[in-house]
Amino acid sequence: MQFSPTNGDFTFVSSTDAEELSGTIDAPDITLNMGPDSTKDPYTTTFLRQRGYGWLLEVEDDDSEDTKPLLEELDIDLKDIYYKIRCVLMPMPSLGFNRQVVRDNPDFWGPLAVVLLFSMISIYGQFRVVSWIITIWIFGSLTIFLLARVLGGEVSYGQVLGVIGYSLLPLIVIAPLLLVIGGFEVVSTLIKLFGVFWAAYSAASLLVGDEFKTKKPLLIYPIFLLYIYFLSLYTGV
Repeated sequence: MQFSPTNGDFTFVSSTDAEELSGTIDAPDITLNMGPDSTKDPYTTTFLRQRGYGWLLEVEDDDSEDTKPLLEELDIDLKDIYYKIRCVLMPMPSLGFNRQVVRDNPDFWGPLAVVLLFSMISIYGQFRVVSWIITIWIFGSLTIFLLARVLGGEVSYGQVLGVIGYSLLPLIVIAPLLLVIGGFEVVSTLIKLFGVFWAAYSAASLLVGDEFKTKKPLLIYPIFLLYIYFLSLYTGV
């Protein structure tokens, strides 16, 4: 009894007929090319995708990102800092500067540079004063901020920190004068008072707005005392 079952592409034959059969089986030449042109080979694409390795064909664009300048990375705008310095050194409204930008657009690096410059000037003979100046700047600004909020002011700690820091510039300006005329006590005292009033006025005119109404002196006086303390750290009194 002889039978020849078939199953798809395979045919079962008897041993007597197998001797007459000959031939070759050609398989497709599959080449895995993982380069950027691999997606152009249909055999490679089909082979990988059918087996779940299609993600190997994905090629990311190696577009190099534009390297930003260091100042831009650190969010340092030198023109903005220079303009704010002019606003603080020349606080008179008649000069036409938009001084509210010092309060409304606070930054950190400008005030920090001013505080560090004032600290460097104060280093002469009293190096430990540097840490005190930075500490007084941070916690003194915090005190002014809390007092302003208690009195009903709408200011943030960053705004107070920036204004107090920038307003140290008048004290930096009078520092060389004190070195020159330090022997004249009367003139030196007047220059010190002028510098403190100048700094306090620059800060108070920015921080003390109309929302304080009759409470303005309650905020102006602590600001004035803060700059007196800054000056005492410089003079060593």
